[in-house]
Amino acid sequence: MNAVIKHSEERLMKVLLAPVVSEKATFVAEKNEQVVFLVSPDATKPEIRAAVELLFKVQVESVQVVNRQGKHKRAGRFVGRRNHTRRAFVCLKPGQEINFTEEAK
Repeated sequence: MNAVIKHSEERLMKVLLAPVVSEKATFVAEKNEQVVFLVSPDATKPEIRAAVELLFKVQVESVQVVNRQGKHKRAGRFVGRRNHTRRAFVCLKPGQEINFTEEAK
């Protein structure tokens, strides 16, 4: 699985959309040394791995991906649906860490 796959840097910059900061994401980060990201719907696991390693200068052990269906919501008589999202649970190698509470430099 250690085959080196080249991805364009421009594509990798568009793969990760945002970190997920929630109660569940915080619990997973502390317990399993994982970080949760919102990713683009067409992102693949190798692309997500390469993007995290490029942007945060850490080593990634594994990536799990979850497709979440948007909730159905209604406002009065109108029924709508939130957008579907894709989340990546990125497991970092032991000793690696990504800290989102620091200021951007």
